[in-house]
Amino acid sequence: MPEPTLLPAEELASIAREVILRYPQDCLSYIPTDGLPELRDAIASRYSSHALRLRRENVLLTSSGTQALDLVGKILVEPGGVIATQFPSYVGAMDAWRPREPMYRDLVLDDGAFDSGSSLAGAQFAYAVPNFSNPTGKLVGMAMREALVDATHRSGVWLVEDDPYCTLQYEGERLPSMIELSSRCSSAQFYDGPVLHLGSVSKELAPGLRIGWVIAAPEVIQTLTAAKQGTDLCSSGLNQRIVLSAMEMGLLDRLAPRMVELYRERRNALCSAMSDHLAEWFDWEVPVGGMFVWARARDASLDTDRLVSVGTEAGVLVGPSSVFDPWRKNHSALRLNFTANSSERLAEGVRRLAEAVRTLLGQRA
Repeated sequence: MPEPTLLPAEELASIAREVILRYPQDCLSYIPTDGLPELRDAIASRYSSHALRLRRENVLLTSSGTQALDLVGKILVEPGGVIATQFPSYVGAMDAWRPREPMYRDLVLDDGAFDSGSSLAGAQFAYAVPNFSNPTGKLVGMAMREALVDATHRSGVWLVEDDPYCTLQYEGERLPSMIELSSRCSSAQFYDGPVLHLGSVSKELAPGLRIGWVIAAPEVIQTLTAAKQGTDLCSSGLNQRIVLSAMEMGLLDRLAPRMVELYRERRNALCSAMSDHLAEWFDWEVPVGGMFVWARARDASLDTDRLVSVGTEAGVLVGPSSVFDPWRKNHSALRLNFTANSSERLAEGVRRLAEAVRTLLGQRA
């Protein structure tokens, strides 16, 4: 849900024309299933650090982060297998894995509550969005990241780190990724550990390009590539060439400060309006990054599924907590997005939501 005016339409149109004329075979015909070698190299270079050493063989390009989640499910989940994941959790991930009919275990990533033994025991993999999770906006702290990575290495359970929001940080120092922490546990020349790191350009460039990636051990990349071959043969060569050129010309780096400034302003506007109109009924934390605020009803009997219906009639749309819960038992929270609307529209939306709360409470009386 990006701000439409931040989509670099003119720059991408110019790049598209240039790459089609310069690389017609790559753009208009089939390309390797694992992606353009040059873009795989560029992503490996972008994510490499003193601790994390990557090469082309560590990278698979996918048709968006959603396809990466689907492929992970195909190679790691046996029908009915257990997935340990943060809850509330990203509904797109659960949709991707639904055909495997998995069972879920709550992965509680809070200091003092994480049990490294029971949390991962018997799970086929653990799934976490450590940076500004969808839907809660939660940032997993350094100690908890280290504990989860340590548990992953000791248990042998795979860890899927989904990180689409990492560039949308508004305050504080950026924490190391869990794949980077994992690399410190190995002396291998290039990464060969148990973490699969997922990323995409959807939040930092344009979601319509549908270009994502998985960074993992080479043998995992090979298995994922085989699964991808039977899914779509290859992702768009044109869009991969566009992304590569955008990275090489520094377009992503130029866009990032504008996004951060605008989205920080909108986050502040949303939270200010919530303080004015919703504080009587909801609690929330101001997220330090991402796209969402998670509002928890003070009265657990306030049914947010019903509130969404009443709100829609009043002209405001928010996400009910039940859709982020595989058991559909959580009916007392809301996800509010702040990136897609102006500060003025956000304030008006919150005012309408408050009116919807009053209407719902009046119906209950």
